[in-house]
Amino acid sequence: MWTDPNCPVARTVDLIGDRWSLLIVRDAMDGARSFTDFQQRTGIARNVLADRLRKLAAHDVIEQVEAPSGKRRQYALTAAGQDLFAVIVTLRQWGERHAFEAGEPHSVLVDEHGAVVPPVVPTAPDGSPLTSGTTVVRK
Repeated sequence: MWTDPNCPVARTVDLIGDRWSLLIVRDAMDGARSFTDFQQRTGIARNVLADRLRKLAAHDVIEQVEAPSGKRRQYALTAAGQDLFAVIVTLRQWGERHAFEAGEPHSVLVDEHGAVVPPVVPTAPDGSPLTSGTTVVRK
């Protein structure tokens, strides 16, 4: 049952909005592939992890794939899961600004050359920044 069937934000939160699901997606983007990888990185209880992995797979966010060794299955992000990259970056950047005290250490997202990823800002077709004050929801 959708919280608000006509709202894309509500549907998305229904699918991936809990803490564990977003951390699983984050860790998959950072190279986690096995059940053990996710469990060790998050500290999530095994039963909760199994439930979230099933839910994410049922909604085409992750999928099980054959491991290179052929002995076990691994998890990989689907195209839909990879589409969450901007969401994870935006949450990270919000956290950097609002969840830490000034000077408090935290991890930093950098590109392949070591440069800090610039702030994610939605823009209009003309390149100007968009905000909640410059947009409306059409229902």
